[in-house]
Amino acid sequence: MKTVPARDMRRAVRHLRGADPVMDDVIGRVGVIEMVLRRGRFLTLVRSIIGQQISTSAARAINERIRRAVSPRWITPESLGEIDDAGLRRLGVSPQKIGYLRDLAEAVVSRRVRLDRLHRLDDEAVIEELVQVRGIGRWTAQMFLIFCLGRLDVFAPLDLGIRAGIQREYRLGQMPDVTTCEQMAGAWAPFRSVACLYLWRSGDLEL
Repeated sequence: MKTVPARDMRRAVRHLRGADPVMDDVIGRVGVIEMVLRRGRFLTLVRSIIGQQISTSAARAINERIRRAVSPRWITPESLGEIDDAGLRRLGVSPQKIGYLRDLAEAVVSRRVRLDRLHRLDDEAVIEELVQVRGIGRWTAQMFLIFCLGRLDVFAPLDLGIRAGIQREYRLGQMPDVTTCEQMAGAWAPFRSVACLYLWRSGDLEL
């Protein structure tokens, strides 16, 4: 299991606790966390597409069926391409998402999207490259930056979990809009990704 180095997380926590008293309280309640990175760039994007607008358990089941269908190989553009559309439908993938997966595979094979070089690009360049693929929007690209590339200063104000976390922790009367969230997150830079992790985790404490 690959994670962001502990020293980087400690630096992030020190900054967040010193920059924002509310975040200081959140971190104190949540405790030490790791930023676990996902293996496989293509696989990460496949799972992001599969998981759109369905429950976590349903997405997990479909991903497992696809994994078994290509086993013992990895999920790659080539192995995914060997499953025809009817086969993907039987595995639970919707027609729309099949189109997205086909476009992703074609983009990688044709090198329209260069997954192998994304770590060398800045955040906005990564987003611009990924959103060329149908079914991948800015939010999906931002999650890729955080959980696959381990970028520490990504803020996703369209994420409902983050917006709900800001409303809850800052005791706001209503869900904050994107502009308000971006303004509040300014103090967290250059560790906004870590702040997002703590906001997500703080929601788990309420369950």
